[in-house]
Amino acid sequence: MIQLFHRMISDALGISEKQISQTLGLLNDGATIPFISRYRKEVTGGLDEVQIEAIQTQYEKLNETAKRKETILNTIQEQGKLTDDLRERISETWDNTTLEDIYLPYKPKRKTRAEAARQKGLEPLATLLMLQREPHPESRAADYVKGDVKDVEDALKGARDIIAEHVSEDERARNSVRNSFARQGVLTAKVVKGKEEEAAKYRDYFDCSESLKRCSSHRLLAIRRAEAEGLLKVSISPDDEECLERLERQFVRSGNACGQQVQEAVQDAYKRLLKPSIETEFAALSKERADEEAIKVFAENLRQLLLASPLGQKRVMGIDPGFRTGCKVVCLDAQGNLLHNENIYPHPPVSKGKEAFSKLQKMIEAYKIDAIAIGNGTASRETEDFLKRQSFNREVQVFIVSEQGASIYSASKIARDEFPEYDVTVRGAVSIGRRLMDPLAELVKIDPKSIGVGQYQHDVDQGKLKKSLDQTVENCVNQVGVNLNTASSHLLTYISGLGPQLAQNIVNYRAENGAFASRKELMKVPRMGAKAFEQCAGFLRIPDAKNPLDNTAVHPESYCIVEQMAQDLGCSVTELTSNKELRLKINPERYLSPTVGMPTLKDILQELDKPGRDPRGPIKLFEFDQNVRTINDLREGMELPGIVGNITNFGAFVDIGIKENGLIHLSQLADRFISDPNEVVSIHQQLRVKVLSIDIERKRIQLTLKGVAQD
Repeated sequence: MIQLFHRMISDALGISEKQISQTLGLLNDGATIPFISRYRKEVTGGLDEVQIEAIQTQYEKLNETAKRKETILNTIQEQGKLTDDLRERISETWDNTTLEDIYLPYKPKRKTRAEAARQKGLEPLATLLMLQREPHPESRAADYVKGDVKDVEDALKGARDIIAEHVSEDERARNSVRNSFARQGVLTAKVVKGKEEEAAKYRDYFDCSESLKRCSSHRLLAIRRAEAEGLLKVSISPDDEECLERLERQFVRSGNACGQQVQEAVQDAYKRLLKPSIETEFAALSKERADEEAIKVFAENLRQLLLASPLGQKRVMGIDPGFRTGCKVVCLDAQGNLLHNENIYPHPPVSKGKEAFSKLQKMIEAYKIDAIAIGNGTASRETEDFLKRQSFNREVQVFIVSEQGASIYSASKIARDEFPEYDVTVRGAVSIGRRLMDPLAELVKIDPKSIGVGQYQHDVDQGKLKKSLDQTVENCVNQVGVNLNTASSHLLTYISGLGPQLAQNIVNYRAENGAFASRKELMKVPRMGAKAFEQCAGFLRIPDAKNPLDNTAVHPESYCIVEQMAQDLGCSVTELTSNKELRLKINPERYLSPTVGMPTLKDILQELDKPGRDPRGPIKLFEFDQNVRTINDLREGMELPGIVGNITNFGAFVDIGIKENGLIHLSQLADRFISDPNEVVSIHQQLRVKVLSIDIERKRIQLTLKGVAQD
C-alpha cells in the first residue's frame, strides 16, 4: 500500500518516488515542513515548503480514501453482497466519486419510494417492466393488486419508483449526466422576490447566467454567500433534453407499453433523483475549487504581509488617532516594551494643538524616539499633517501603519496577558507601534482572518483555511527566524518543533535565568528533548552570543563543518564570519560527506556572508497626495501615490489615503495579459496609480497602472 501511495503521489505531483518516500519518512519521524525544507535538502532532493506540504496533503487524502474503502467493504460484507469482483473493483478504485458511485446501490438509505414499493412486493413487476417484452403490463400488474397495493396504477407506479432508483444508482447513467454538467453546466442566480433592496450589494447577480466552468471563484463565492443569506436563488443545470435522450437510449429498448413505462421512470429518475444529486455534487465541487483558489490567494497575501519590511529595533512612538476621543500615544523602547502612554487632543472638537505639540516634544526627548507609527484609521491623515507641521528637536521619521486587526488584538487574551493593567486603547496603540518595528512578530498574535488581506474568508472551508494560514505563518516565522531573548511566547509557538508549552517554558526559563547565552543552553529548558532541539535550534537567533553561529541560520549540527573550515584557514570562527577574503578561500567540495552535500554547504556559506541579517528588505517612507482627503477630491485621469492593501484573483485594492480603497482590475495592471496579479504587484508595495472612474453613490474607485510611470 505504501509503495502504491508513493507512486500515486509521484504521478500527481511530478516528483520522484524516492523524494516522496524520503520526505514522508522525515514527516512521519516528527520533522516539520520548515525544518525539512531548510536542513534536509540532500534527503528530499531540494524540495521547498510548497512541495513538501503538497506531498503531505496528498498522503493524507489517500489515507482518508483508504479508510473510506474499508468502511464500504465492511458495510457490503455485512449485507452478504460482497463478491470477489466487487471487492477487487473497490480495492483498485482511488477516485472518490467513482468509489461512491460503486457503493451507492449498497448504501443504507432512509425509507425511499422505491424501498416502500419493494416492501409491497413490487420488485418482480419492476424487473418484468425493465425486460420490456410484455405487451400488456397492466394485466400483469393486476396480479400485484393486494395488501397495500390499491390498484393497477398503484402497482405500476411502485414498479416505476423501483426502476427510477435503479436508473439513478447506475454508474453509467450517473457518469452520463455528470459529463453533461461538466461540459454544459450553467450557473443561474436570481434575486428572491421582495429582497431587491436588502440584496442591493449583490445586484450584479440579480439575474445572471453563466457557464459553471468559466465562473471565477470570487463570483461563485459571492453568489453562494448571497444564497446563504436568503437573497438569491441559485441553480446549476445542464441541457435537460440531451441528458434525457442519453438516458432513454441507455434504458428504453422497446416502443411497446413496457418501454413507455420505463421511459416514464427514466424521466422521473432524472428529474427527481439524478439531476438534484449531480447538481449537489457539482455545487460542492465548484465551491471546493473556489475555496481552494480563495485560500491560496489569502495565504499568499498573508505571506507577503508577514514578510513586510521591519523598521527594526528602534525606539518608536505609536499613535492610535481619533477626533473626539483624542489620539492615544504610547512610547516603546527598542525591544517593544511600553515605557509611557497618554492622550493628546490636536483635532476638533477639542483642538488643543499647542498642548499636543508640547506633550509630543517632551515624550520624544525623554524617550529618545526615532520614529512615529500612526494607525491608518479615523483621523490618520489629519494626525500625519499635524506631526509634519511640527519641528521637533530630534529627527523623527513618520510612518502610516495598517491598523487592521489591532482592535481584535487589543481585546484578546494575549493582549490582556501582556498588559493586564492597561485598557484596550493603550494595547491598540502598542500594537500599531510594534507593527512598524516588526510586522511579523506583532501580526502573529492576531487571527489571520482579521488582518484584512483575504477574499471571502468567512465563506470558505474554515478547517482548510486555518490549516493553510497556520502553515503560512509557520513558514514565514521560520524563514525570518526569531530573537530567542526577546520573542514572545506566542511568536515562539510558531517556531519549528515548539508548541505552546515549550514556548512558554522558554519564556519562563528566560525570566528566571536571564538571557540565553547560547543555543546549547536551550537544552536546560524543561521538556526540551533532543528532537525538539534539532527542529527548533536553527530558527532561533542570539545576536550577542559568544559563538557568532548562534546568530545565523547555520544549524548546530553543522557547527563542526564551520569550525573545520576555520581551522583549515588558521583562524577563528569569529574571524571567518567577519572577513570576506578568508571566506573566498573556502573550497566547499573539501567538506562533502555522505550526510552533507553541496546544498547544505552552499547554505552555510551564504549564512557566513550575512550573519544575523534579516531576510526582509529595508522599510521605505511614503506620503499620500496632500490634496486628496475624500472621494469627492478625486478626478478622472488624476495620478496618485498609493499602497497595495489587498490582492484578489481579479485585481488589487490600493489605499490612496482616503476612506475608500481603489481597485486596479486585473486587466488594468499591465499592458500585457496577466492571469495572476502577483505577477505585477505585492502587498504593501508603493506605486503610482491613475484614476479611471469614480462611482460616488456606490463608493467605488477604478484605478489603472497602464501608462503610469513608476518611481
